[in-house]
Amino acid sequence: MERILVVDDDPALLGTIGRVLRSGGYDAHLASDGLEGLRMFRAVKPDLVITDINMPVKEGLDVILLLRTWVPEQRIIAITGGGKPGKADPFLAAPELGAWSVIAKPFRAEQLLRSVAECLAAAAAAAAAAEGSQEEGAASVG
Repeated sequence: MERILVVDDDPALLGTIGRVLRSGGYDAHLASDGLEGLRMFRAVKPDLVITDINMPVKEGLDVILLLRTWVPEQRIIAITGGGKPGKADPFLAAPELGAWSVIAKPFRAEQLLRSVAECLAAAAAAAAAAEGSQEEGAASVG
């Protein structure tokens, strides 16, 4: 069962996302802000992180940047209700920092589950391709 860490400062949305993910067969772990999410990341070692962009304490763009520094291949989906005045457009900034995709709030449960499945499938395909190229390299050495 894939582990998913969800980071969002809206308690109602956080709970809803957790329920949606669990109903989709995922092991959902919930953090109410960026700092808590970063602490949980090390303990949970999730297959996927879903983070809100606009949060107090530690913004989602900072979370994405740190996670990509810690684990360059980490899969991340950003969610946002839009940008704040004077801040970078999250729909452009999040992918530039390493988010796999950005989902606009409000979103439907089906849209979230589809994005999660697509992201995890892409990660599995990339891992399989990397493993295949390592096996080819090992076979050609001998």
